[in-house]
Amino acid sequence: MELLLTGTAGDAGWPEPGCPCASCLTRPSGRAPFGLVVDGRAAYPWTDAPPGYRAHAGGLGLTAPDGSALLYAPAGAPPPADGPGRYDAVLIDLLERPERLGEMRRAGLVDEGTHVVAVGLDHRVRSEDELARRLRLWGARAVPDGAVLDTRVPPSPPAPAPRRTLLLGGSRSGKSAEAELRLAAEPYVTYVATGPGGEGDGEWAARVRAHRVRRPAHWATAETTDLTGAIEAATGPLLIDGLGTWLAAVFDEHAAWEGDRAPVERRCDELVRAWRHAPRRVVAVSDETGMGVVPATAGVRAFRDALGRLNERLAAESEDVALVVAGRPLPL
Repeated sequence: MELLLTGTAGDAGWPEPGCPCASCLTRPSGRAPFGLVVDGRAAYPWTDAPPGYRAHAGGLGLTAPDGSALLYAPAGAPPPADGPGRYDAVLIDLLERPERLGEMRRAGLVDEGTHVVAVGLDHRVRSEDELARRLRLWGARAVPDGAVLDTRVPPSPPAPAPRRTLLLGGSRSGKSAEAELRLAAEPYVTYVATGPGGEGDGEWAARVRAHRVRRPAHWATAETTDLTGAIEAATGPLLIDGLGTWLAAVFDEHAAWEGDRAPVERRCDELVRAWRHAPRRVVAVSDETGMGVVPATAGVRAFRDALGRLNERLAAESEDVALVVAGRPLPL
């Protein structure tokens, strides 16, 4: 199957005419609204597909006479209810819900041999560079308007993802959202929640609910402070959110705010060892402690120092470390 993508943007193109947003104003060149021709004969929508081509998936899928299958997945499209079970090419809007790609991988619709191309591109992403960064995280790619894609040629394998990622940031910096973005297109993820559920604290409970709503529905959740055990037993990617609440729980467990802190040091040592030998991909969120005022009490100062040391040690054992500020990751 040969695909000619005459346009790769959303319905209004990118930049959108007359739009003064930063994304549209700073684009060096334009992308035309989505357009597709298959094998030089079948154009989307498949209102007049040649003999031997079969439309499916509610009109969004097409199977060629040679059996190769294509799926167009615009924003808001439901999961395909029929089709071949696996697609050779998926043209997908990833800016709205990138986790849809994870769901497709989980269902076996997309595998290593599937060409995954991002379409519907528009000012929901701030720049072409940011688009490229996200697509690298998700194992997808963008192509220029007018590109020709041959599904008989296997796609280039994506660059391997870093085994260990540490994301640092201040309160409300966007570090948790960035961590979720890193794993959005994975078929299996376990979200390791280290903080309390918010019982008796309405404001904290609202924060927890917001995190739950934002996470992909197909992710598993583990509420635990046994991070060493979670990392050692992992069979798929982990997202740990976060190390600050974990360390606070460890301080509580060992009454270390005013007492002996040696048990806390041992727990940190165990976590660093597990992190170093992590069997699967792990992304952890932690608070950056070095930019605030000096705490007023000895116990809180000890906590700050312990978290700072833990961040430093984990960063030394990580392939990927970034500081998130105002929602933007700054590689370290």
